[in-house]
Amino acid sequence: MARNLDVSLLRAFVAVVDAGGMTAATGVLNLTQAAVSQQIKRLEDTFGEALIARERRGLRLTSAGERLFGRAKRLLALNDDIWTEMTTPLYEGEVRLGIPSDIVNTYLPTFLKGFAQAYPKVRVSLRCTSSVELRELLKAGKIDLTLTTELKCGPDGENLLVDRLVWVGARGGEAQWQRPLPVSIGCSDCAFRAPIREALQKAGIEWRSISEVTISEAQVATTVADIAVMASLCSSVPSGLEILGKESGLPALPPFSVNLYLPKDGGTHIAQELARHIRQAVVEQRRLVA
Repeated sequence: MARNLDVSLLRAFVAVVDAGGMTAATGVLNLTQAAVSQQIKRLEDTFGEALIARERRGLRLTSAGERLFGRAKRLLALNDDIWTEMTTPLYEGEVRLGIPSDIVNTYLPTFLKGFAQAYPKVRVSLRCTSSVELRELLKAGKIDLTLTTELKCGPDGENLLVDRLVWVGARGGEAQWQRPLPVSIGCSDCAFRAPIREALQKAGIEWRSISEVTISEAQVATTVADIAVMASLCSSVPSGLEILGKESGLPALPPFSVNLYLPKDGGTHIAQELARHIRQAVVEQRRLVA
């Protein structure tokens, strides 16, 4: 005779294990601790085995719980995929996304694949340039939403996270010791340019520009070659480069905001859906690096 599993009980079980306890899982499940405990008890009664052992230091999975945990996560993922597939409207067309080149490699992969899977008939076209220009393009209706890197978030934007702006250089490099300091700096409207100049001027460090482009590949290439240093968000330091600490003698740089902007009317539904995927991806990214 067929037996049906209660997905809500499995979700409670996985939440308790992931959160590390009944109390911690209450916020995830939006249930009281008593209700969470009751669901775990019902699941254990279903299988006729204890799944979680209560110990002084917390919770521990029993052998039965270990066998169930991975399978439960796979079943929940499939359940959620089916739910999304069957309840998500089918949209076709194009959504135009702006994103600064300094964060494109860090954040774009985190949300683009999931969005493409959810909306396979929607084309995503990208515009990579400075944050100043991206906001102008959004205002002109030439893109549908944009991410930016700015010192502060504008009143019509949504701050997703605040990240440190740091100096980076080639691994084991010596460019940071040269004077004038060789700096690979963005073009005139690059958001990092003014803070870099102000910090160096305040520290009394003479510097010279090696490149003045907002194409991250060119800036990274000069820095990897150890003929310059550059500034990068801490979460977006390119591979092959390392953060230059206080021992480098370079001045501290201000924190920057990663912001999200939609049109004043909220934009199209598909733009709002892409924005939702971006928010979720940034939250997950922050959780992984925390």
